[in-house]
Amino acid sequence: MDQTNNPTASNGITAGTGTIGSDTGAARERLLGDLKNAIGEAEHWLRSAASSSADGAEEAKSQFKETLRSAKTNLLTLEDTALAKGKLAAQCADTYVHDNPWRSVVIGAVVGLLAGVIIARD
Repeated sequence: MDQTNNPTASNGITAGTGTIGSDTGAARERLLGDLKNAIGEAEHWLRSAASSSADGAEEAKSQFKETLRSAKTNLLTLEDTALAKGKLAAQCADTYVHDNPWRSVVIGAVVGLLAGVIIARD
């Protein structure tokens, strides 16, 4: 199967365009925002539970649960994106090694030599 003619992986992620990084960054920002909202809602819920009636506490509790559910969803999306990015990187490396076996051997030898020199230095 020749993957060099297909720049898009089977999961719809485009190779080499940087869209994965921007999707990951956007998902990370949404997650951080949702977590900040969840913390703020928890603080608000604790303050309102101490000073108000049960109706206000229930409303704050339901809003907190919704914010937490949204944060969990964004965390799962971020995880899926990271897994897809890792799979794409592995596929690209596999394709490169199959297309350029000797170049891959030379690169591996150079990296091993450099690692040996760095480790041997005291």
